[in-house]
Amino acid sequence: MDDRNKNKEHHVYAAIESLLFKLRDITHMNQHMTDGDLKLQFIEKHMMLVMASGKGRLLIDGYFVELRQGSVYVLKPGHLVEAAIHSLDERGFYILGFDVFRDDSTTTSSDGIQRISRNSPFPLQGEVVVSSPVSVHIASRTIDQYMKSGEPLKRFRSQILFQELIETILEEALLVQAAGLDAALEYAKGYIEQHFQQELTIEQLAKLVGVSSRHFMRLFKKRYGSGAIDYLTFYRIKQAQQLIRSSGQDRLRDIARYVGYQDDIYFRRKFRQISGIPPAAYLKNSRKKIIAYHNANIGQLLALQIMPFAAPAAHPWTDYYRRKYETDSVIPLSSVEQVKKEEIVRSSPDFIIGIDIHASVEEQNEMKEIAPAYFVPWMENDWRMHLRLIAKFLDMSAIAEVWLTNYDRKARFVREEVRDTVKDDCLLILRISGEGCTILTSRSLATVFYDDLLLLPANGVDRMKPDQQVKPSELAAFAADRILLIVDENSQSQLTWQSLSNSEVWNSLDAVATNRVAVIPAYPWIEYTAFTNELILDEALKLWRNRA
Repeated sequence: MDDRNKNKEHHVYAAIESLLFKLRDITHMNQHMTDGDLKLQFIEKHMMLVMASGKGRLLIDGYFVELRQGSVYVLKPGHLVEAAIHSLDERGFYILGFDVFRDDSTTTSSDGIQRISRNSPFPLQGEVVVSSPVSVHIASRTIDQYMKSGEPLKRFRSQILFQELIETILEEALLVQAAGLDAALEYAKGYIEQHFQQELTIEQLAKLVGVSSRHFMRLFKKRYGSGAIDYLTFYRIKQAQQLIRSSGQDRLRDIARYVGYQDDIYFRRKFRQISGIPPAAYLKNSRKKIIAYHNANIGQLLALQIMPFAAPAAHPWTDYYRRKYETDSVIPLSSVEQVKKEEIVRSSPDFIIGIDIHASVEEQNEMKEIAPAYFVPWMENDWRMHLRLIAKFLDMSAIAEVWLTNYDRKARFVREEVRDTVKDDCLLILRISGEGCTILTSRSLATVFYDDLLLLPANGVDRMKPDQQVKPSELAAFAADRILLIVDENSQSQLTWQSLSNSEVWNSLDAVATNRVAVIPAYPWIEYTAFTNELILDEALKLWRNRA
């Protein structure tokens, strides 16, 4: 479909509120009918075929369409149609004839309402694949019964049910359309990442998606929170940062050319805009050997664009880290204190970053004898202040402030997107670890959902507690509309989850019954750091997409 037709279709969906629908007649054909075919005819009304059973062929203006059980087919006035249907059972199929009216106050008619008999704006034609054929079949059967009852109120009810059926069919079609558009946008984003060295234009990217340039810009920003060209710039600078970290011997001018910038001044300006510091300063920082003494320090340093020189070996370096960072070059530190100390001494670090509550005063002093060390005061500060304090110690405050500004901008975007779906639903964040269940509140990813995205906590969630141990039997009392579930990867946690998921207690929860449970892995999401919080923002966009 070309840009013009796609834009027209989008416009029609946007104008659906100006249309009115009235069911004229309904026919139920089943296995007991001697003739289930639709004779060749020019139709003068809108028609909908609901295939509860059977199969066959539909001819529309000389083009064949396969009829399949479970699908719905929409026909418009003025078309020459014919259908041959067989293999019917008791359910059969339904033919619903209906009229479409436009409510237009600019018309010359007295009531401003016109019946549409040609050039129909109804946004569907041909096959519509529905996710729940049974519910559409039951709705059609009920409409048929009420329409033929002879009772005025039931016939009136049939019109209401028909409006609901129209809404269901339109929603199904929009979901399919949105899924196709999502895939096209993902392709465009991937194309940017693969061809970032080239000069890319909005017109070129819009053509890949199959929409107009203006429509593409709006769709891309709505989905990813930034314009396509801004994303291209961001991606180029990230590639430049990686090159600086991995091969600092390359000249900055050569790196600029490699990532697509021929103008050195423009490259430096964009680099500083995104990184918070000029390329030369970034190069200097990348050569510093900074040790992440504890697991959580990794996520703090990554937000400052620092790949730790050494970090705890016990940290679960996920596939995400391996794809994005050169983790093979990170020295793994032992969990045995004395061995860990010896490894740090041998590495001759420039700085050591740790967390005060996880190291004794004696241990902290020992590290300070090896190199300048800072142990983040954990309990009296939130994750933002953790980042700022580390940045101040490393003389990287400008980087931290740029990062936080970008984070807050992304959080505002995600908040609006998520709220469109979640609305006033209340959320429960549940972690299964070992044999226990814990409600996550403060100092966890809950701060992103409750504080940054402003989602409502479920009834009984105590935000003042770092965690809340609960029994499965107590979950119903939270009355959660949605559940975000985290299951640790060890075997005991998986067994606990398997037992819970098969229990009547779990399956009777409203969020479970309405398919509003989203599951994410434990790592790195449970860490309370700047870097992982940004990952959560990205994940939040996907959690309930198409799961309203």
